[in-house]
Amino acid sequence: MQEIGTVVSTETGPSSQEFWFVINDNKGVPVRKGQFVQIDSHDGLLVARVEEIIKTNRYYTRPESVSEFEKSGRPLIEQFPVDRWEYLVAQAHPLGVLSSNRQKRVTFPISPSSKVYAVDEKILNNFLGLDEVNGLSIGRIEFHNVDAKLNLTRLFQKHLAILAISGAGKSYTVSVLIEELLNKDRNSRPSIILIDPHGEYGGFEKDEGYRKSTKIYDGKDISIATHSLSPYEMSALMPKMSPVQRREIAPVMKNLKAAKPAYDMEDLITAVQDSSIKDATKSAMLSWMHELNQTGLFSNRDYPTIKDLAFQGNLSILDLSDIVDKKRKQIIVSYFARELFDARRGKKISPFVLFVEEAHQFAPEGEDYEHALSRGIIEQIAREGRKFNACLALITQRPAGLSTTALSQCNTHMIMRVTNPYDIDHIKESSEGVTGGILDSIPGLKVGEVYIVGEAVNYPILINVRERQSKSVEKSVRLEDDIKNFNNAKISDKDLETFM
Repeated sequence: MQEIGTVVSTETGPSSQEFWFVINDNKGVPVRKGQFVQIDSHDGLLVARVEEIIKTNRYYTRPESVSEFEKSGRPLIEQFPVDRWEYLVAQAHPLGVLSSNRQKRVTFPISPSSKVYAVDEKILNNFLGLDEVNGLSIGRIEFHNVDAKLNLTRLFQKHLAILAISGAGKSYTVSVLIEELLNKDRNSRPSIILIDPHGEYGGFEKDEGYRKSTKIYDGKDISIATHSLSPYEMSALMPKMSPVQRREIAPVMKNLKAAKPAYDMEDLITAVQDSSIKDATKSAMLSWMHELNQTGLFSNRDYPTIKDLAFQGNLSILDLSDIVDKKRKQIIVSYFARELFDARRGKKISPFVLFVEEAHQFAPEGEDYEHALSRGIIEQIAREGRKFNACLALITQRPAGLSTTALSQCNTHMIMRVTNPYDIDHIKESSEGVTGGILDSIPGLKVGEVYIVGEAVNYPILINVRERQSKSVEKSVRLEDDIKNFNNAKISDKDLETFM
């Protein structure tokens, strides 16, 4: 073991919550903030994380003395052996104790004079709860030569949230996670369904290694079989519909299905028009149905079918990048998420992981139901999905704008750079195990650095995401290049007048 320091007494410790140790710089072993260390304690092998490092020098502790000596014209360093009294002190947070291969809480302080060692990597793997054999290898733990191999069940069964500002590496990290899932033996893979609002994941279909396991469904081609909707599902898409109106439309839908099993929205509109429903009720219902029909989503068939979408071991991407209308996108997510969940509850499809990019668009906090059609089913899967291995992975750049109900049910959080104070406060409230030191460092994280906290690991870890294997699809264009492209393009006055 590499000795790196000695525990010292302070006014507040050592305690069961923190201790300080002097770093032995003559040992030549670097110590960094966020690093794990170990100490032999009375209760067993204690593992701690370095929360902060302070450099101090007794000659510079009194400002007035330093000022007076510097006025003499000779720097303090020339008058006294300053360099001999400069030293590093690390603040560490005890995490747990290993004793007889069991982990226990820290309930007793270690002694001053205890020696601090660099943590053994095999011990760290076991201590953090990593899965060395079958885990998803998404990167390396910062400051340690240890792969962050996360257990599939612990990561996804109780849902995952990936939180970061735009440009911090969310999509890159999601791509690495999907690669790890697709790299597993086909019989060990879940179905993978990805809601892609910006068309960022098309590289999987273009990559030789993942092409056979990937299917992209263009948003313009997606359709919903009207005849497959129940009265309840219909009312979910028309939030102003009352229970009485739902009761009124139920027999109309039942009779229409008996006469025409594969009816579409036009058929249903006609059936409601010809029904005996009261005119006032009928008028409102027809107005809502015409609005749905104008989305162009409703026909007499599902595309894709749920069995195609949740094909075991495959990645299915719903590319919504060409759809501008927010309501249309929410209808797609609402319908297919509900169908997936119902099919999984009936064990008609394999266990799945549903990745939802820009999750705050589909499960917004504080919006009324009319403007959040997909929020209800996302919250339902978040609450109940773990019982059926219907797993959610919510990806967002606005944690404070995401449904609190959905986010609170995500038991693992991957946190990248976040700078908005409201979002950081939201993370503090919703992420168990996030310490003050971690919160303070989140705004300064670099691209590719990720904190993992929650169910997937026994204790929070900071990792560097590995290099992705699949091809990336860069849809954004540099501002300078876009201006140049526009100037080079020939736009006639007639076209401009038409646009105006």
